[in-house]
Amino acid sequence: MKWYLKVLLENYANFSGRARRQEYWMFVLFQIIIIVLLSFLCDALYDFFNMDLFAILFGVFFIGTLIPWLAVNVRRLHDTGKSGSYIFINLIPLIGRIWYIILVATNGDFGPNQYGPDPKVYYSDEEIDEIGKTQVD
Repeated sequence: MKWYLKVLLENYANFSGRARRQEYWMFVLFQIIIIVLLSFLCDALYDFFNMDLFAILFGVFFIGTLIPWLAVNVRRLHDTGKSGSYIFINLIPLIGRIWYIILVATNGDFGPNQYGPDPKVYYSDEEIDEIGKTQVD
């Protein structure tokens, strides 16, 4: 849950830096869990209110998490040494989605790359909180 909150609260619209596989996949996991829970909740509420609340709640949830979802995807691609524009591979039917899953599941570059330091290197507690954040000089 800390990874999900880190993406939402600390790196909401941060498209620079790198994201570990764990950060990415934990965010995706919690997104799926929340969508499933919203589905069950709205299905139960449908019996009481006779209206489809899932569309409304899902729409609000989707809009609220769209920017962090894009940001964590771009940072994950940066970790593999790819540009954030590789996210558009998803637009290629079937093959693009498979290729994208392989990209985000691939181990990141070892050591620093053009997008920042390696997030898997063990830093002190203060330094780990700075990974993925934009440096202001």
